[in-house]
Amino acid sequence: MKVAVVGATGMVGEVMLQILKERNFPVTELIPVASEKSVGKEIEFDGKKYKVVGLQTAVDMKADIALFSAGGETSLAWAPKFAAAGTTVIDNSSAWRMDETKKLVVPEINADILTKDDKIIPNANCSTIQLVMALAPLHKKYKIKRVIVSTYQSITGTGVKGVQQLENEYAGIKGEMAYKYQIHRNAIPQCDVFEDNDYTKEEMKLVRETQKILNDKTIGVTATAVRIPVVGGHSEAVNVEFHNDFDVNEVRTILHNTPGITVQDNLDTFTYPMPFYAEGKDDVFVGRIRRDGSQPNTLNLWIVADNLRKGAATNTVQIAEYLVKNNLV
Repeated sequence: MKVAVVGATGMVGEVMLQILKERNFPVTELIPVASEKSVGKEIEFDGKKYKVVGLQTAVDMKADIALFSAGGETSLAWAPKFAAAGTTVIDNSSAWRMDETKKLVVPEINADILTKDDKIIPNANCSTIQLVMALAPLHKKYKIKRVIVSTYQSITGTGVKGVQQLENEYAGIKGEMAYKYQIHRNAIPQCDVFEDNDYTKEEMKLVRETQKILNDKTIGVTATAVRIPVVGGHSEAVNVEFHNDFDVNEVRTILHNTPGITVQDNLDTFTYPMPFYAEGKDDVFVGRIRRDGSQPNTLNLWIVADNLRKGAATNTVQIAEYLVKNNLV
């Protein structure tokens, strides 16, 4: 299996390489790809050294699979070129997610919709992935009417620049700003740019992608996305109204039995999900599971996941694993 990693020197790209190794993905030849300034640099993977190549060189090398994490403009320009060369692209950017001809996949939920003809497969937004992981089994059982989600998002979602800004501010150093304001000892109620409706792109991704992955446009979703000075992962406070009533213990059991979810919900031992615990892990952690007493058929959840892993790199590699296992590539 010849695998290209586009954006191999970036934060998510580095985690992708780590996860490919951890999960023993059948890489026979690695093609690390990055911008021109990184071409010629060496990276190590599974005990071997590989030279970083440029995009056109990578296209010409005809990889079986290309894992993209190099931004939307790069994906729009280059994913079709890789696909035309016979490479199956799994793309981490937002470029293709809402394209009606592309399938938006979280493997535990809907990988079975993929076919050999899907040559560009978008990976969902990090915040959406952890949200739908918890919602999908509950939607199947109780049918979701409306979701209100507030996110508390790690600076790693902004990449190296966000991490550097926080580290600089910890140290009292003036440097490049990833955000319009300081992030140290602060919470910024803006993730990504604002759209015409006064919601940010990140908030609207949660709306549109949730409906697409769950294949139900009748689900009402509204979101507020907040950046906080945390490294380990994204957290979400989620209020879900169902069409049908539920039993809270049954909800816990359903979530407990869902692959990829770990329930952490014991108030006696103060056990609940936190980014500190989720960092470096692939599961989505769900806790603070309780009925909303203010209206019928409504549930509150607290959902946490490592946004660089399940929210990005792990989900990408899982899609690739599904393709290989089912001879779709």
